[in-house]
Amino acid sequence: MSENELVILDCWASPFCMRVKIALAEKGLDYEARPEDLFGGKSDLLLTSNPIYKKVPVFLHDGKPLCESSVIVSYIDETWPAPALLPSTPYERSQARFWVDYIDKKVLPINSMQLKASGDDAMEGAKKEFVEVLKVLEGALGEKEYFAGDAFGYVDILAIPITCWFLASERFGNLKVEAESPKLSAWIKRCMEKETVAKVVPDPEKIYEFVINLRKMFGIA
Repeated sequence: MSENELVILDCWASPFCMRVKIALAEKGLDYEARPEDLFGGKSDLLLTSNPIYKKVPVFLHDGKPLCESSVIVSYIDETWPAPALLPSTPYERSQARFWVDYIDKKVLPINSMQLKASGDDAMEGAKKEFVEVLKVLEGALGEKEYFAGDAFGYVDILAIPITCWFLASERFGNLKVEAESPKLSAWIKRCMEKETVAKVVPDPEKIYEFVINLRKMFGIA
């Protein structure tokens, strides 16, 4: 690996990997995405670069590895400051990090729980929690175009990749995100109009097929 080469150890369906790729696209940086076979055998580079969690994404800059998507996106923003992804004031930056923490602790686990649920009671409980966190996010968005205001930024970058998994949640949970959270749905459409997002985030139908295969792999009816 040459110096200054930017490499992502990647999985096309991972919202965490999408976060890093969108951030790099927003900065106008070229990078190499190296696909990892997470189910058939992880590469030696992944295992040595992320020996603690052994997960993607791993971002390599000058051959030095970084792990955890929110950490990587912050690093990218600090290393290549323009255009800025995080807000300008310490208070606004802290608020942005709070909402990313909420997304990682609430939205992602509940979305995952819904996709793994089997049985009517489990599915209904997961559906109820999923709708509740969507409404909290919608409250944070408010009347703004993006989470920080008029400009697409840090929270949007870390939130938008998750939404390509929502179609699967809708179908398994028998719900419509647009009906439950219309402002959040409008924000999703707004983000997907950005080239930096559209070229990274896959078709939700492909994610739905991926989820079906995952459920079969893990023996979930």
